[in-house]
Amino acid sequence: MNTLLAFAAASIALIVIPGPNGIYIMTRSAAQGYRAGLVSALGVETGTLAHIAFAVLGVSALIAASPVAFNVLKFAGVGYLLYLAVRTVLRRSELDLGGGASPLPLRKVFRDGVVVNVLNPKVALFFLAFLPQFVTADAGTSGARAQMMVLGAVFFALALVLDAGYAVVGGAARRWLGRRSGSTHRYGYAIGGVYLTLAAYAVAA
Repeated sequence: MNTLLAFAAASIALIVIPGPNGIYIMTRSAAQGYRAGLVSALGVETGTLAHIAFAVLGVSALIAASPVAFNVLKFAGVGYLLYLAVRTVLRRSELDLGGGASPLPLRKVFRDGVVVNVLNPKVALFFLAFLPQFVTADAGTSGARAQMMVLGAVFFALALVLDAGYAVVGGAARRWLGRRSGSTHRYGYAIGGVYLTLAAYAVAA
């Protein structure tokens, strides 16, 4: 129990600091509303579950050991963020600011969240380094994997709750901007610009 409490405290401290995932969720919520933000958060954290599975099964270790695999995954993620930026600018009707908009279906919002997170190799390396610190030394291979899965489930639950807060912030921004007439054109470029910034960050980091 002491280990779980320490892990939960460390996880919360990491999650509350706005990072690329939090910014992405706020952006999606600002583009399409609180509900879309929650679905996006669920997609992002489903991607987190995938990374936890990768860490448990040793896939993350392979990515860490192979610069080629790391860069392929990284630039695939960058390419997807660029795709989201272009799609947002060209399809501004998907921005739900009212006035007869045709928002992006929630299943695609969920898919985007999963893909953006799964294609981020830095998340894979994070869990590869973070989870083992809270595994008991004498657990053995199967015991260590079981403990990492439990820790990963705790992280998923905490992240999903805290990500809902980012969705609330983004939804509030959408409501404020929705009251401003003639803002859809500029708003599309602003949302696309955030995706471009996240892509540039992924390349430079």
